[in-house]
Amino acid sequence: MGRLKDKVALITGGSKGLGEADARLFVQEGAFVVIADVDAAKGQGLARELGDSARFLELDVRSEAAFKGVIDRVVADHKQLNVLVNNAGVVKPGSPESITEEDYRFVMSVCVDGVIFGCKHAIPAITAAGGGSIVNISSVASIQGVPYSAGYSAAKGAVEAYTRTVAVHCKMNNLKVRCNSVHPGAFLTPMLDDMLANVAKAGGEASDQFKRRVAGTMGDPADVARLVLFLASDESSYITGQRFVIDNGDGVTPLSAKR
Repeated sequence: MGRLKDKVALITGGSKGLGEADARLFVQEGAFVVIADVDAAKGQGLARELGDSARFLELDVRSEAAFKGVIDRVVADHKQLNVLVNNAGVVKPGSPESITEEDYRFVMSVCVDGVIFGCKHAIPAITAAGGGSIVNISSVASIQGVPYSAGYSAAKGAVEAYTRTVAVHCKMNNLKVRCNSVHPGAFLTPMLDDMLANVAKAGGEASDQFKRRVAGTMGDPADVARLVLFLASDESSYITGQRFVIDNGDGVTPLSAKR
């Protein structure tokens, strides 16, 4: 208990899935958590449940002005920002040949633009608070490649690369802001439920491959939250610019062994 005592954390996409798990654990560990999401009903409900240690602010991460406004409000109301978890993300099905422009641009705007805008405005805020941590949620899709969700793979690859860019920028400019990426495999979240449903509609080989890859390997979001907590806390004060894969070894296990 108390690993984030007296810290203020902002979690995007914090109303459900991995973000919700982060919010719950952060509060348990002493943080004041700002849950930011487009889903106001779920976000407000979670904030009420977590009590005086949490609040909800509506945020569409695709808008730089909106992101800046949320960070400015957090600093104005709570006098500091110590941790940003860029967790908001979406996934759309589509292979390199079938992906639509609409789906591609939507996925990139949420997954990549949101991270870029968040880092841009969190760096000075966290620096002013004396330093802290940015954790960007990427995916094993940035490492393995997921042909039946090509846009998502591209977006999460960009998040991984941008994480290193932010880490190097902060180090070279003597800013006490660390930035690391977390790469979950298959976890039991609403996003995975949507992806399973969409891939099932597509059918064929892609659907079979996906089912084999995730069958029996889906994890608990709380496992990811514990890793994010470590990276958010001072326990990881000498770690920056790194990627952390959490997938129960799925990425190094031959696909044939999962049938």
